Amino acid sequence: MEGRKIADLYIRVSTDEQADKGYSQRNQEEVLRKYCLHHSIAIRNVTYEDHSAKSFDRPQWKKLIAALKRHKGETELILFTKWDRFSRNAGDAYQMIGILRRLGVEPQAIEQPLDLSIPENKMMLAFYLAAPEVENDRRALNTFHGMRRARKEGRYMGLAPIGYVNKITEDGRKYIAREEPGATILKWAFTQLSRGDFNTEQVWKMARKKGLDCSKNAFWQAIRNPLYCGKIFIPRFQDEQSYFVRGQHEAVIAEELFQKVQNVLDGRGREYRTKLQSHPKFPLRGFLLCPRCGRKLTASTSKGRNKYYSYYHCSKGCPHRIKTEKLMLALQMELKKYVPRKEILGTFEKILIETYYDLTGNLQMLKRQKSTLLKDYKQRIEHIMDLLAREKIDALDYQRFKSKYEGLINQLDEELKTLKGRVPDIDGLLSRNIQYLLQLDKIIKEEDHENIRSIVHLMYPHKLMFHGHNLKAEKSNEILKYVYHYKHTGFWED
Repeated sequence: MEGRKIADLYIRVSTDEQADKGYSQRNQEEVLRKYCLHHSIAIRNVTYEDHSAKSFDRPQWKKLIAALKRHKGETELILFTKWDRFSRNAGDAYQMIGILRRLGVEPQAIEQPLDLSIPENKMMLAFYLAAPEVENDRRALNTFHGMRRARKEGRYMGLAPIGYVNKITEDGRKYIAREEPGATILKWAFTQLSRGDFNTEQVWKMARKKGLDCSKNAFWQAIRNPLYCGKIFIPRFQDEQSYFVRGQHEAVIAEELFQKVQNVLDGRGREYRTKLQSHPKFPLRGFLLCPRCGRKLTASTSKGRNKYYSYYHCSKGCPHRIKTEKLMLALQMELKKYVPRKEILGTFEKILIETYYDLTGNLQMLKRQKSTLLKDYKQRIEHIMDLLAREKIDALDYQRFKSKYEGLINQLDEELKTLKGRVPDIDGLLSRNIQYLLQLDKIIKEEDHENIRSIVHLMYPHKLMFHGHNLKAEKSNEILKYVYHYKHTGFWED
């Protein structure tokens, strides 16, 4: 090879570029070999790369630089087809050119040749490196106009909101479809808000108990979003005013219901009433009948000499009354007679696990994505520390990059903490005895009064009576037979 220059060929194409632009490693290699043949350049090595040119943190490029350092003087040129194969960042490119020159190697793009010993040619290099960025900006602008045009056609663009899920048709067209149970729960929430009986936070909490998986802020955004009544908002752009179009997706609620909720939220509808459906001290009010006259019992609190006393009592002259504490104790004793069947425990555990993953699947995926991103940012900080130690960047650049990534890491840490709070630990839940989760008397002790009412209503579709020290019901829910044994003579015998 005496008298001939020796070159390493560098061939780079990212996976996205190969898919979007049809770039080919084989084509680049063919062009580079023909160039070397015509210019009597000997080829020492060929390096293939499939990483982005946004930085020089590329596996094969690192190996190439290490080889040049080990065999300094053996290679005079690094050849590639265009400068954007080398880099897409002017600052990084100038720095890397300096490193290569110190190793006695000259980088050159055969389709955009530049004699970098001429200062003016550095301006041309900046142009060649900036051109791909301009192309990316143009592509971004085209994407913006394309998405705006899609919205005008009534297609929702982006991550599906609560109650919907992203889907793709067979021909690759993206759309959103209703997702249960979120869509049905949101419809229920809109109906509750339209009545004005509860404020937004109360409805959100009740919706969460029904299975809606969202934060209070996300719920507020949802009830203000016209998407749920089938409309797509087109924002203002340049001289074009904002407006709504009819969406192609299935609406969750009627437009009239959506507008009614907006009126309530804006104060133009009925005022909020903070009262609940039942008083916290009297969860059984409405379920009890008087054993003397058969009328429905009510409840109230009266003041004694030193404190207040609460009772369930009859009305219209009937003197019958029962202390609330005595009645709740009787309810707990009655529910204690229900023992979960052993054969149902395995089924219940399977249902619990399936429900858990159905409700938290999206959150679990989001946690994994953010954890991966967090790891990537931490690796980047380690990389710039390494660059600083090897004097590849100065202290100011190091501090700038470090501050940027530390800010992103802190933000991701907070987001992950929030997500962990929203995703219960299934192992912790299952580590508790499954049988304990089915013990009705324990559930009554731990739940709030609204859930107690729901449980009693589910178990006893008919009214209850209190005789002596025991609660009696005409009939219990037939489904209980298949889940529980009853330990005492009562509604059925095993």
